[in-house]
Amino acid sequence: MTRSSTAFLFDLDGTLVDSVYQHVLAWKEALDAEGVELAVWRIHRKIGMSGGLFTNILLRETDLEITEERLVRLRQRHADAFNRQAAQGAIRPLPGARELLAFLQDSGIPWAIATSGRMATAAANLEALGVDPGKVPVVTRDQVRHAKPDPDLFIAAAERLGVDIGHSLVIGDSVWDMLAAQRARALGVGLLSGGYGLEELERSGAFRVYEDPADLLRHVDEVAARG
Repeated sequence: MTRSSTAFLFDLDGTLVDSVYQHVLAWKEALDAEGVELAVWRIHRKIGMSGGLFTNILLRETDLEITEERLVRLRQRHADAFNRQAAQGAIRPLPGARELLAFLQDSGIPWAIATSGRMATAAANLEALGVDPGKVPVVTRDQVRHAKPDPDLFIAAAERLGVDIGHSLVIGDSVWDMLAAQRARALGVGLLSGGYGLEELERSGAFRVYEDPADLLRHVDEVAARG
């Protein structure tokens, strides 16, 4: 494993790509089709955690029967609704996202992407961001046993890079990212671009919080240790 620099382990939705609210609307459409009536704000508060955990919690809160068939339908309807929005050009990189990744690449600082989304929806985000998963380590929900708030995604991303997770930064926009960072024994850096507030991110473990990738890039020397 290399220890020459701090590795950056990025969440995807709301951290590098402006897609959180598209996910909210996609889940709303999927849940409505199942007869699950939930306010949009309740859905937003769950975005960023594992999709399976997300649907289990929502169905339990509404006292509806949880069956494997229903979970599969919800996941497929969500993916279909999200990808329709992506096809209409609704998914775009957040300000500074491409520039931040280019800076890390040019500086020789290792980075990877770890997302609770499955490749069925992550592919549209990666395409919008201009990231080729054949060239950049990308870990999706399909590849780990548990997703956020469990640490598996970020641990797997560090392993793909060949770096020590304890010398890594988890960059995310939700409390689920920060909780996963703590459980992975990594430092968490929060971004406000997913809709969570400063105090929420700090309480869940973020040691620094920035507005978006552009703001992080402007202050990158505060968090990036280089050998």
